[in-house]
Amino acid sequence: MSILKKLFGKKDTQLSESELEQFYLEKDKALERALGKQAPVVGHAIIGFQVGGTVDMYYYPHKNKGCIFASQELINPNEENPLPNRLGLYELVALTKHNFEESDKLGEGNFGQIERRFCGIFTGIGNFSFQAKLEPGETCELPVDGEPNRCLIFDEYTDVNEPFKVNGNNYGLLLIIEVHREEMEFAMQNGSQELFKKLKAKGYYPYSDLDRPSVVN
Repeated sequence: MSILKKLFGKKDTQLSESELEQFYLEKDKALERALGKQAPVVGHAIIGFQVGGTVDMYYYPHKNKGCIFASQELINPNEENPLPNRLGLYELVALTKHNFEESDKLGEGNFGQIERRFCGIFTGIGNFSFQAKLEPGETCELPVDGEPNRCLIFDEYTDVNEPFKVNGNNYGLLLIIEVHREEMEFAMQNGSQELFKKLKAKGYYPYSDLDRPSVVN
């Protein structure tokens, strides 16, 4: 979506500033109920997502291992939303086996590196979601300036403590899994569920860490 469209393509019915702030507060609480206690810091963008910058990053240490990344800026009553898929409107999530480390500088350390990687992925997919319907099970190749394209597969994230519901409305969580290129190509040929079976057998699903061998070699 263009910056101008974000700025001026407003809906006719707008929430007031206080109503919108309350909606975001309720959504934040709903994500915490679904994903677990949120980490005490937020990866705030220097330039906001709604005006062409990157998404803010929210962190939820996983109950078993690692950390869940989540977006909180796709569902916005005053802006365009993602094109609804079979989950309805949704936010993005991804998982790493690396534990949340507040001490990691951006782009440094195991956690810091994958956190920055997914800030870029969430931003790219977030913008794309306003133009295309992204369904669980689909594959996606995300271009990155100066680096190899990211190979991604979507799924519904269901490992939640309770449904993601805000003010009585149900929303979805679209899981993004980054995979090796040959794994994405396998999914395109054989279906994503067949790849998910292989990833689960090795304990790699639903994580996006690529410091592992491919399951289709």
